[in-house]
Amino acid sequence: MTDTTGKRRYQDVAEALKREIVAKGYRIGDRMRTERQISAELDVSRSLVREAVLMLEIEGLVEVRKGSGIYVARLPEEGGTSARGDIGPFELLQARQVLESSIAACAATTVTKADIVRMREALDMERRGIEEGRDDYSGDALFHRLIAEATQNGALVDVLDDLWRKRENSPMWARLHDRIFDAGYRRQWLDDHQAILSALQCRNPALARQAMWNHLANVRRTLLTLSDVEDPDFDGYLFDADPSIARAG
Repeated sequence: MTDTTGKRRYQDVAEALKREIVAKGYRIGDRMRTERQISAELDVSRSLVREAVLMLEIEGLVEVRKGSGIYVARLPEEGGTSARGDIGPFELLQARQVLESSIAACAATTVTKADIVRMREALDMERRGIEEGRDDYSGDALFHRLIAEATQNGALVDVLDDLWRKRENSPMWARLHDRIFDAGYRRQWLDDHQAILSALQCRNPALARQAMWNHLANVRRTLLTLSDVEDPDFDGYLFDADPSIARAG
């Protein structure tokens, strides 16, 4: 999401943190406020704060230490590498959640037996990668693309491809994954994929939409939890389901 100046909201938060470093006379090595404190005082979500801190990490202004917090690594006026052209990972996941849930609903009305067979093969690929401990998300990416292809709408496939390209080319996404060492979440995501596939097999648009929405909500929640360097008991309310969609279960 951007403001009227064209800047993304996490960039506004990052600029506020830069001003704070200068105004409060922080020195290199000083510990900054926690993400929870920043979120409360600026009245923004933890995900926006996380994205702002990722941006400052890439610019070399802060160092994030696991189990400790955020530390000043360089003062703002010294220049550095910019991450301004990037899209925040949680912003990107929100876009995927909105768009891919609609794509899944559309696919449920047009999916063929051949599509289902190919999706099962993609899940088998994903399962083998997990069992073999490989850092390989090709089965995951293929499954999502096959759902878009099942819509029989090339424009929707292009939209999905663009979202995944943004993910693959994002320095902020890469930095987020650098903080994550526990890959156990991938089995939960595989279960989510199976639920989506089941909804598609039933040719149920509402169920397919909800299953995809829930899956990407789980992805956002999991990545925010696993990349937290301060308190694992973070604000889970951030990622409530869309109230416009009936909750499953």
